[in-house]
Amino acid sequence: MTYEFLFGQISQKQSYLCVGLDTDIRKIPAHLQGLPDPVFEFNKQIIDATADYCVAYKPNIAFYEALGKQGWESLQKTIAYIPKTHFTIADAKRGDIGNTSGLYARTFFDPASSGLDFDAVTVAPYMGSDSVMPFLDFADKWVILLALTSNPGSTDFQRMNADGAPLFEQVLKTSSEWAGKDRLMYVVGATQAGEFQRIRQLVPEHFLLVPGVGAQGGSLEDVSRFGMNAHCGLLVNASRSIIYADNGSDFASHARQEACRLQQEMARYLDLYCR
Repeated sequence: MTYEFLFGQISQKQSYLCVGLDTDIRKIPAHLQGLPDPVFEFNKQIIDATADYCVAYKPNIAFYEALGKQGWESLQKTIAYIPKTHFTIADAKRGDIGNTSGLYARTFFDPASSGLDFDAVTVAPYMGSDSVMPFLDFADKWVILLALTSNPGSTDFQRMNADGAPLFEQVLKTSSEWAGKDRLMYVVGATQAGEFQRIRQLVPEHFLLVPGVGAQGGSLEDVSRFGMNAHCGLLVNASRSIIYADNGSDFASHARQEACRLQQEMARYLDLYCR
């Protein structure tokens, strides 16, 4: 998916919402548990309910890998079911070198190899450029690099002094030379809203994938005010607040209501800040 197409979808839907499919077999409604593939059935109903209000979906790969062969099959069916108009992100946080990174890239980008065909994958930058470039070898696919995350432990390394600036700033500066705005995004947690203005100075045109709004307490208004650029430049992820909005037989309608609420709020911020 191209940068222009993604921005077109954002403009058309007046939404920059990404729905996180962090589907925990232990949390899905009881009436689905007896089905042959309860995880896929849950995802299918969530997608049907929310597709009108979001532009992206982000399965967290750990929730599927933990289920072994059945989980992988659920993931394959989920990705095949998501409309092609929607940006798909493998939240895998891979990071290795050489052939290993190349195989990880094949896993998520080569349907002939794994049965999966994501648009993007999250990658950890700690091992440097040779851990990232194999993913960029796949034409029209995106790398979403971890930059400044929202977890408490992010301060252990990401804010360490590196030549007079926090380490995450060096990650942004160096990696922005590896690919342009049409191939590279960054993960920046919503709870780090105070850093968005500085981040936009370093990567003014790149998209930012922003988790942490909703259950983690990040402010959508602050993220939008300080993180948005002229092409929006944001994909704001919400997972638990949408997919687990209710645990009854009408869980999908509650998910739709929450996605609609976020979309309506986003429409206001696009009008205010996307200039």
